[in-house]
Formats: sequence, C-alpha cells, structure tokens
Amino acid sequence: MAAKSSALGKGLGDLFARTDEEEKPVELSDGSTFDEIPVGLISPNPQQPRTVFDEDDLAELAASIGEFGVLQPIVVRRSGRKKYELVMGERRWRASQLAGKETIPAIIRGTDDTALLRDALLENLHRANLNAIEEANAYAQLLNDFECSKEELARRIHRSRPQVSNTLRLLNLPTRVQAKVAAGVLSAGHARALLGLDDAGEQERLADRIVAEGLSVRSTEEIVALGKNAPATRTTTARGPRMPSERERELQSQLSDHFDTRVKVNIGRNKGKITIEFASGEDLDRIMAILDGKTL
Repeated sequence: MAAKSSALGKGLGDLFARTDEEEKPVELSDGSTFDEIPVGLISPNPQQPRTVFDEDDLAELAASIGEFGVLQPIVVRRSGRKKYELVMGERRWRASQLAGKETIPAIIRGTDDTALLRDALLENLHRANLNAIEEANAYAQLLNDFECSKEELARRIHRSRPQVSNTLRLLNLPTRVQAKVAAGVLSAGHARALLGLDDAGEQERLADRIVAEGLSVRSTEEIVALGKNAPATRTTTARGPRMPSERERELQSQLSDHFDTRVKVNIGRNKGKITIEFASGEDLDRIMAILDGKTL
C-alpha cells in the first residue's frame, strides 16, 4: 500500500513539477494554475452541500497525508488578495490541517458562484458522501440557483427524475426527523415511508418508534398503510382496515413519481379510484399540464 501511494505521489509530483528557482505558479493547459498554498489562506465554500465530516475518516486521511502528502490537489478560486475559496477537496483541506501541514497543493481557477456550487455538488454526489438530507438540500439549492426543471437537474447530475423527486420530498419532513436521517439513525427508505403520514406529530412519533424498536422499512410502510386506511364505516370497522394490494402499491409509487405528489390507487371488484393530491392552485395547474401532455 505504501509503495502504491508513493508511486501516486511521485506521479503527481512529476505532473506539476517545477524548479526551486521558479517563482510563478505552474500554468496548466486549461488556463488554471497550480501552486502550493498556505492552508490558512483558504476558506471553505459557503455553498458546500456536505455539512457532516466523519471524524474517524478525517483522522485516517490526516495520517495518510502526514506520511505520503496530498496525492490529489484541491481546487480553489481566488476570493481576494492572497485569499482563496474552496471549490473541491474540503476533506483534504481539513485533513491537511489535522496533519499539521502548512501548505497544500492546489489548482487555482476562476469560476462564478453557480459553477462553484455545481462543481462542489457534482464531486460530492458522484462520490456518494452526502447523506440524504444534505443531498435533498443540494438539489433544492440547484433548482433555485439554476432556475431549471427537475428533469434538467436530473440530466445534469446523472440521476433519474424520480430519484431527484423522492429525495426532495424528504425536506417536507419535520426538522427532528430530518436530523435523524442526517445522523444516519433513520435510512432514506424509512424517511420516504414516513412521508405517507399527513401529520408531522405522527411522523415524529413513528420515527422515534423506528429507532427504539429497530423497525425495518417494510414494517414502517405497513404501519403507515394501516394508519392511512383507518376504518371509516361500521363495515370496515368489523372487518379491519384494508391493506393496499401489491398492484395498488406499485401503481401508487409510479404515479407519485410521475406527478411528483402523493397519489392513492384503490382497485375495486367492479371499479376503481385514483386520488391525486395537490398543495395549491399553482400545483394543480402543474398537474393539469402533465395530464394534458404539455410537460413531464
């Protein structure tokens, strides 16, 4: 492992090599420059989507940096006279400080704020280091900053539209539940199941129960389904609540993804019913546009 790391470090050094007599940063083919920058002159990206950094992982990376150095340069942009702002590589920057490094290899390039956020988000999304809530917040920020549709966002970040929509729905959960997801106490699957409950208090209570009893995602979905299908007449009271069939659950999931809202499907013996929920008049117009085939 040490030999492999040393080889990587040597390769990086050859790529950005310069003599001691050179005073100017190395110029790269794309117009960026490479230089060793004091870590104290670098500030984190204020739009960085990742907010949680595992201390054990940082300590392990710091130990590696202490022995082999930083094998991959960070990416920064200038934010003032002798000041820089991170675009990519915050873990490496933090770990370098833990390792007691005074400087860090960096590629310096100019970029606007939108590109800054996109680059940081893309790096972190593709490395799958964001928790579900951080990813949802990042999606929401991209939608706002780029003023683009969910379809365009999904295409830009190489995700499916249903995946983007389902992740964004997690932001509708109460803050306490979101905190559990961000901390890794609840999975994204648990969180999506909780969205089936209309009341925030019920969502919080079931979230506490999931943690206390170690409930699976499947068990959570069944509890939510029982609550959503509470008996409304004497007949249903006597027979107990009706659980949706596998076909109904499948259709509900597909239609909810398509319309980006909660959809209920009830298939009876002779007829059925589809209920599409909407949050406002504007949301209703959006759904009608989908039904008319004007948008997806």
